[in-house]
Amino acid sequence: MAEKDPKKSDFAELEERILKFWEKNKIFEQTLKKPSPKGEFIFYEGPPTANGRPGIHHLVARAFKDTIPRYKTMQGYHVLRRAGWDTHGLPVELEVEKELEFSSKKDIEKYGIARFNKKCKESVLKYLKDWNAFTRRIGFWVDQENPYFTFDPGFMESVWWVVKQAAEKDLLYKDYRVVPWCPRCGTALSTHELGQPGAYVDVKDLSVYVKFKIKDEDAFVLAWTTTPWTLPGNVALAVGSEIDYVKIKTDSGDLILAKERLSVIKGEYEIIAEMKGRDLIGLSYEPLYPFIKENLSGKEKEKLANAYKIYPAPLIKG
Repeated sequence: MAEKDPKKSDFAELEERILKFWEKNKIFEQTLKKPSPKGEFIFYEGPPTANGRPGIHHLVARAFKDTIPRYKTMQGYHVLRRAGWDTHGLPVELEVEKELEFSSKKDIEKYGIARFNKKCKESVLKYLKDWNAFTRRIGFWVDQENPYFTFDPGFMESVWWVVKQAAEKDLLYKDYRVVPWCPRCGTALSTHELGQPGAYVDVKDLSVYVKFKIKDEDAFVLAWTTTPWTLPGNVALAVGSEIDYVKIKTDSGDLILAKERLSVIKGEYEIIAEMKGRDLIGLSYEPLYPFIKENLSGKEKEKLANAYKIYPAPLIKG
């Protein structure tokens, strides 16, 4: 009797015996050949990107991907499971950029698109042995002998064929939407790509305090914004109806602001009035850029009849 390997648990040894039994008797292959009275159960696996080694999150996902096809097979379905590799996208390109020590899209263009694509193809095949060993060890039943690669012309042509069928059935439409954009890569980003390590970094975001002059009064409403580039298009100010506001006298004029924000005032000041936000609703103020309103046509000015006023805004507690 062979001695027990002290580095392995009883469970690990049991798993390896079962894996050897499956391989020796081709159990997975037999599940594909057995009678399937209920027909086909179509299973499309979201293929992993093989330019990096597998991680624990791949194990979790593949546990679900393995359980459902096995269950449907036992129910009497034929479940074809073909392995595949996602060879497109930023993860592949970023890996190659690190290898070549590139810092921008210009470096790629200087290096040559064709040469860069060739390096990407080589990169995506780099860890195939690791992935195949990982797949076998976790007992994930999938056909690794006949995998597909998304960079194969045949695969890409099949995708375009599907798009063509949808277009011919009038199932496609063109529209606009706002998407995240990477200025370094010069491309739009998917939700998945935003989740990549390093997709977000902490930066110091500048903000400004702006004085809006109350119409026919020698006083200003003090507002704060992190988007100063939107100020030319400003047409309204918002206040919290139940928030306490104050009017203060300063060297730069009378200012109206929330009482709790008095700490932003530098230098001496004197509180000359207190009010609720609801007391400010309806007040008109002068546009920051009056020449914009002056250059509007008659109809355009009519649309701004209720602009440049103070309106209530609900208090959002988070």
